[in-house]
Amino acid sequence: MSRALPRSVYILSAIVGLLAFIYPLISKQILSFNPLERGTVESPLNSTMLTMMLLLICLTVLLLELHGQAVNAKVVATLGILVAIASVLRLLETAIPGPGGFSPIFVPIILAGFVFGPRFGFLMGSLSLVTSALVTGGVGPWLPYQMIAAGWIGLTAGLLPKLENKRLQMIMLVVFAFAWGILFGLILNLYFWPFLDGASQTEESFQETLYRYGAFYLTSSLAWDLVRALGNSILILAIGLPVIQALDRFRHRLQFDLAK
Repeated sequence: MSRALPRSVYILSAIVGLLAFIYPLISKQILSFNPLERGTVESPLNSTMLTMMLLLICLTVLLLELHGQAVNAKVVATLGILVAIASVLRLLETAIPGPGGFSPIFVPIILAGFVFGPRFGFLMGSLSLVTSALVTGGVGPWLPYQMIAAGWIGLTAGLLPKLENKRLQMIMLVVFAFAWGILFGLILNLYFWPFLDGASQTEESFQETLYRYGAFYLTSSLAWDLVRALGNSILILAIGLPVIQALDRFRHRLQFDLAK
């Protein structure tokens, strides 16, 4: 099977994700939203629809990859094991809450995406968030947005270059993990910000809307996200190199082609 069809599904997921996040910024209906009046807003993508669409995309990708012999049963099992590990980490985080926005779930997503490639990383991120939400009871309107953002983390990790110098490679991964610690919150806040902000200035420009969002983020979320970013970086420094080596040996044994 041609790679064009699986890639088109990934492109579809990117379009769905972008639409979901930017819709509150561009919709005049949402900018005039009154939270006391039910039924005021009719978003084209509610949380249930988004979750089902993302799960369908993930399953479609797996079926297409299997049919195209890009992966085999061992690779699917590997994905399942890594998703389970990420879910356990989030369960531990729920039982023993860390400071601020720290969460260990992002580290296996980053490392798996880096070793196994962008397509594997996307699946790892999306499925880890939905599975861990079911395990911890964290299902809510935020879930599909978390799935999208976590999928992007795994996907972009797979696009990072594989450097010969291990020290430089670790520096790159630490910077990447720190950056996504900030970006995850910056992106995720977009889906609920217009409701909390009471944004009723429907005549303002898109640039003015972005300025107001920047002010909202700096005053409400940045400190929380900095803790997540620092936690990601510390964990990558502590366990990144041995985990990458172990996953890389396993990838060579599986001999699959999901990295392209």
